[in-house]
Amino acid sequence: MARLTNDFVFLILSIVEEIPEGKVATYGQIAELAGFERNARLVGKVLSRADFYGKYPCHRVVNSKGECAKHWPAQKNLLKAEAVRFTSIGSVDLKNHRWEPE
Repeated sequence: MARLTNDFVFLILSIVEEIPEGKVATYGQIAELAGFERNARLVGKVLSRADFYGKYPCHRVVNSKGECAKHWPAQKNLLKAEAVRFTSIGSVDLKNHRWEPE
């Protein structure tokens, strides 16, 4: 189980910083890349406080269904500005926009 330490915060933010424009990752995907597969909620908590650590492209992280954060209505517009497409039900088209790091 991960703990919300500065090391964990900066690990998560360093991964988020790698997501290219026009792509998205899920909270679970970020947790897995960090080596903490079962900590998607903790990733969300880190991202909700990311402004305290600098400027990171947190808008490129969505839930496992491709849904934007309910408390952040600007997220969808930020993604649309990067040419991210949405499905007819309003979720990110993960098939075409999910980030696959190498």
